[in-house]
Amino acid sequence: MAGPGGPRGRGSYLTEEEKKNSPKITKALLQRVFSYLKPYWRQLALVLACIAVSSVCSLFPSILTGNIIDVLTGRDMGGWFGAGLSALIKLILLSLGLNLASNLIGVGQNYLNNWIAQHISYDMRNQMYSHLQKMSQRFFTSANQGDIITRMTSDISGVESVVTGTFTSILSNTITLVVAVIAMFRKNWILALVGIAVVPLFTLPTRMAGKRRWKLAGEAQACNDEINGILNETLSVSGQLLVKLFGREKSEYERYEEANGRMIRLNIREKMAGRWFFMLLNTLTTIGPMLLYLVGGILIMKYDSSLSVGDITVLVALLGRMYGPVNSLLNIQVDWIRSMAMFTRIFEYYDMKPEIDDKPGAKELTDAKGEIVFDHVSFTYDGERMILRDIDFTLHSGDCVAIVGPSGSGKSTIVNLIPRLWDPTEGRVTFDGTDVRDLTLHSLRDEVGVVTQETYLFNSTIRENLLYAKPDATEEEMIDACKKANIYEFISNQPDGLDTMVGNRGLKLSGGEKQRISIARALLKDPALLIFDEATSALDSISEAAIQAAINPLIEERTSILIAHRLSTILAADEILVVRDGQIVERGTHKDLVHAGGTYQELYETQFSKATEA
Repeated sequence: MAGPGGPRGRGSYLTEEEKKNSPKITKALLQRVFSYLKPYWRQLALVLACIAVSSVCSLFPSILTGNIIDVLTGRDMGGWFGAGLSALIKLILLSLGLNLASNLIGVGQNYLNNWIAQHISYDMRNQMYSHLQKMSQRFFTSANQGDIITRMTSDISGVESVVTGTFTSILSNTITLVVAVIAMFRKNWILALVGIAVVPLFTLPTRMAGKRRWKLAGEAQACNDEINGILNETLSVSGQLLVKLFGREKSEYERYEEANGRMIRLNIREKMAGRWFFMLLNTLTTIGPMLLYLVGGILIMKYDSSLSVGDITVLVALLGRMYGPVNSLLNIQVDWIRSMAMFTRIFEYYDMKPEIDDKPGAKELTDAKGEIVFDHVSFTYDGERMILRDIDFTLHSGDCVAIVGPSGSGKSTIVNLIPRLWDPTEGRVTFDGTDVRDLTLHSLRDEVGVVTQETYLFNSTIRENLLYAKPDATEEEMIDACKKANIYEFISNQPDGLDTMVGNRGLKLSGGEKQRISIARALLKDPALLIFDEATSALDSISEAAIQAAINPLIEERTSILIAHRLSTILAADEILVVRDGQIVERGTHKDLVHAGGTYQELYETQFSKATEA
């Protein structure tokens, strides 16, 4: 018999939020859902055939049980079965054969079912990952990261249960129910009506218990989320460091212990919920058979009916087989709504159009020289507050431009427009004379190397982090890039050399070491344009000196843009652009600007000169 609430977290009732947000089931939605089944229609047809045959075969042993009882009581079955021991052996063998066939077909059906579900899940994950890779920077800065991961994992994984559970459950339960009802009416229509009238009584306790367990399961899930939050906060690298520095181990343990105890109590209540209902249910399950025995006995004894003891036994067995399918079909609406809601959530992401993509006819950037022009560029994130206003400058091939200004003035936004992490709201950015929006993203970004303030390294080896820029790079190319980045000496002194593990986000390395590996990675890409976005701002003077020693030769070799707060970095530039409130307010060389009495002089006196002294 079906449980009261199904698997944990999937009760027989919709929450108020689920009722409120239940999707509108339209023809278009259903067509879209079933489009994922279409490539596997042959396997699906075989599954449906297996379900039909298995459902019918699984009921026949119950029917044959009645015949076995009739033979045991001396009734002649006639035909192929005959009478006596021969009939008994034939019936038993047939019953065992049908039961074995049903189970074997069920194994095949389960395999096909899971095969289809896994392949649909595989297709949807690939489609989702490919689609997310095309989404713009705006999407990833505004969307909740947890929501992205949930749709990528839990929602798509839930599709498997839709295929293996909801769809097949509807068919198998319907077939079982229909065959059982037909078989009962063929035996005796009076007893069939009696049995069917009793069936609804068995669903009431199940639904009442399910509602209670669903409520407790929701509370337990909320408590589980709280525990996961504690674990994520206190067992992460940064969280654990904070706990130790402030000596909060005891209080954090007590917080975890309290939440864990609450979770245990809720789990116990959930497991025990509905036990009184099930006691009532077990009592009710005896009423149906007793009624059939009573009415059947009256028909045999009072009305000299042709009904046999075996017939009554068959009807009782078929009645028992009806409980599960009836209960499941009564709750199928809940599973169906949840399934459609899951597909709707996935489709919401699929339907988001990539804000930045290759336009039709976009051309490849070849033989790049790195000449960059900002032609009266303005930009806004939200269409209201302007971040950049009329940015206009030219960076000639081989030259170096430094962009300086107060924090939040728009410096990083300017350079992010070049590889099209964002697109200008007004004006245009050109690369070697072509609007970057007319170039393919792949060829454009291949020619732009960026070193940011917050270096990101994968939890892998130095070699694998370098190869991320150029998967086919040779050992000599990697060593050459590391030498130019002034990090090869450090690597060669490590026992594992390039195969040294860097740890989660590179935490086994110092800030300067991470930054120089990041520079080597950018160099391995061999781009026409190098961008250093505050590459030394978070480092000490020794680390900065090592990185500066790496940067200076590089900016002499190729086109480069420097966003910096250190005077030593700025002095190497051919031109300095001073940005304030999203506008270029001054431009020129250090010598010209430092005595001009403007923003640059203010920055020099408050920031650059002190940084130099440091």
